[in-house]
Amino acid sequence: MFKKTALALTAALFLIVAALPADKAAAEQKKLKVAFALLWTIDDQGWTTAHYNGIRHLQEKMGDKIEVSYTEKVLAADAERVFRDYAQKGYDIIFGTTFEHMDPLLNVAKDYPDIKFEHCSGFKSADNMRNYFERMYQGEYLAGYMAGLMGFKKVGTVATQPIPEPVRGINAFTIGLKKGLDEAGIEYEENKLNTVVWLKAWRDAANETTLAETLIARKHDLIRQMADTPDSAVAACSSGVAAIGYGEDVAKVGADCALVSTTWNWGQWYVKAVEQVMEGTWNNTPYWGGMEDEGIILSSFNKKVPEDVKKKVRAEQAKLAQGEDRIFAGPLFDQQGKELWKAGEQASDKDLLTMRVLIKGVSGKIPQ
Repeated sequence: MFKKTALALTAALFLIVAALPADKAAAEQKKLKVAFALLWTIDDQGWTTAHYNGIRHLQEKMGDKIEVSYTEKVLAADAERVFRDYAQKGYDIIFGTTFEHMDPLLNVAKDYPDIKFEHCSGFKSADNMRNYFERMYQGEYLAGYMAGLMGFKKVGTVATQPIPEPVRGINAFTIGLKKGLDEAGIEYEENKLNTVVWLKAWRDAANETTLAETLIARKHDLIRQMADTPDSAVAACSSGVAAIGYGEDVAKVGADCALVSTTWNWGQWYVKAVEQVMEGTWNNTPYWGGMEDEGIILSSFNKKVPEDVKKKVRAEQAKLAQGEDRIFAGPLFDQQGKELWKAGEQASDKDLLTMRVLIKGVSGKIPQ
């Protein structure tokens, strides 16, 4: 009898003890594993900081439902190794966060059909690899509109890589600039409205500063930063010239003269993508969002921006948030005066995603 009782107690204790780690293991197993490869460091005050803010938003929203990892300074040469390592470790969804991650991510995606892959800003995809991006050109348009309403008519833009993303941003800014100047009744020389110089890099702090200072020396009255760091905007402020920031709110990182910044909000998409994997609704349809889902946000305006200007810019922003995007509506002409879109026509998403032409009002060429 004693022996049977002892055995029964032992068995019961074993079941209780065993149940605890099993339940814990089950809970751990339910966590979705999410990985990110980041272009630079999380404190770069630009592109990567914006993605890191998105990761933090994802963690805040999803809590203990997910396990998140990220790797910093993942350049093209090392990207495939990083993606493959995450895949081998069983991550459920893996994000590449810059254009140069596209081919390495695709190579790994083909070898791991059960894993979901997300690529930022690219155009190649697979059954298990989706492209995602935000319509930053909408923010560019609003920033240009604000600048025009304020009377800036000789802008200098420090551009990055000569690919469609910056090209359509330059064009959208120039469209907004013209609209603002026209509404304000200010005359201008169209061929000198927006002078563009190219870094041929996403970030290059020394050259960003040099190019901004060169534009300032040539009497440009506003510097438009487009690089992944705030250095060109900071250089403008140091010279007493106004600036417009990009990516993050550059007024918070030393460019206190910035009139406004156009900023990325990646977190809202990261939450949606992860929820789709959890719910089994993920698909490879490309995502290209904008003001309607707050994927692009304007920072606070500088106190130097007049209230009536703020009101007009916010009214345009509200239209975009409702899906009324007529930024690239005709008539629009290229630098040589050739009509790109006639009155009543509008650029399609395909036109925008493959844009390789600068519109009238932009000074400078697209480098080969």
